[in-house]
Parts: sequence; structure tokens; C-alpha cells
Amino acid sequence: MHNEQIERILAKLRLLKQKDEAYSIFGAEDHRYELDEAWTLDDAMRFEQKWNVKLPEAYRAFLLLAGSGGAGPYYGLERPEEGVYTDLDYKNELNDVSGCFPYTEAWNAETDWDDERLSEAEQEALENDYFSPDKSAGLLRISNFGCGVSINLVVNGPCYGQIWIDDRVNQGGIYPDHYFENTERLTFLDWYETWLDRSLDEISL
Repeated sequence: MHNEQIERILAKLRLLKQKDEAYSIFGAEDHRYELDEAWTLDDAMRFEQKWNVKLPEAYRAFLLLAGSGGAGPYYGLERPEEGVYTDLDYKNELNDVSGCFPYTEAWNAETDWDDERLSEAEQEALENDYFSPDKSAGLLRISNFGCGVSINLVVNGPCYGQIWIDDRVNQGGIYPDHYFENTERLTFLDWYETWLDRSLDEISL
């Protein structure tokens, strides 16, 4: 079903690698336009069984036909087994990827973080609630935007298959991806191909 778009994506990726020999596109010095080895069907089934999720079809097809990480937007694609943790840098807390992602619209806490009337204990309680893993349940991190911001794929919940941003580290909340100036909700392959199209335009300037 997604083979044609994936073939087009891989052709654009090869073209971008050819044109960007200096790795001038953001993140290219890290991934160098190389994809990690594609998954087998057994790999996909083991992951889904281990984490009790059903990967969105478009993303699953990419893992099987293109690659399981590497070249991609920002600092590149994270491997799925790395995206199950809540922290970008420390693999010490698992996210509840099999839980239901609770949001359908952008969410942020209605909190005045600079309210000096809050005691230290109240401030800590607010922060613990704000960063609670239940806020990111049902999300699989797929890319690192930088500055603590993560790009995520909804793998369970009403927004299943969409790309959402977790910008809580900058008090920006959690919201649908609009970094590419899109007005529609993006699914994985459209998100990835949009990055390729914009990068090709950028390198041609």
C-alpha cells in the first residue's frame, strides 16, 4: 500500500545525499543520509509483542522497506527500541507506549511557572505532574529536534498515526507537528517526505 511512496522517498534521499556533499542540511553530519538496516517482519512482530503496540502501517512499512533509523529530520530517526524511553539522553525511565495518548488538540499546563508565591514543594509538585509519563502515554519518540524537544509518533489513542511534538522541557506543552508550516495533521511518510522536499529546496538555493 505504501510501497510507491517509500520508493519515491528513497529516490529523494539518494538525490539529497548526492547534492549535499558538504552535509550542510541540519543534522546531516550525524546521519550522513544513511539509513540503518531495515527490519524483518519478525523484528516488527517482536517489537509489537514486547511493547504491546500495533505500529501505524505507514511507519511499519518504512521500517521494513527502508530502514529502522538513521537519516531523517533534525538529528535523524531514532530506532524504535530507543524511542520507548521518556528521556532523550538517559535510558532510565520507560514511557508507557502501550497506554492511550490522551490528547486530540494541543495541550499545555495552565501554570505560572514564575509565580513567586509557590513554595518549593508546590513548584516541585507542579513540575512532577507536568512531566509525568502519563502525559506522553501512547507516544513513540522517533526523532530528536534538539534542546530537549522530541518528535513522536502516536501509536495508541484517537490520534493514532499522527506526528506530535513534546516540548514540555521548554514549557511549550505537547502539540501536533506544525514545524513544516503544514496545516494538516502529518502521518509518518508525509512528514518524512516533506523533510526531503524542503531539504532539496534548501540545497538548491
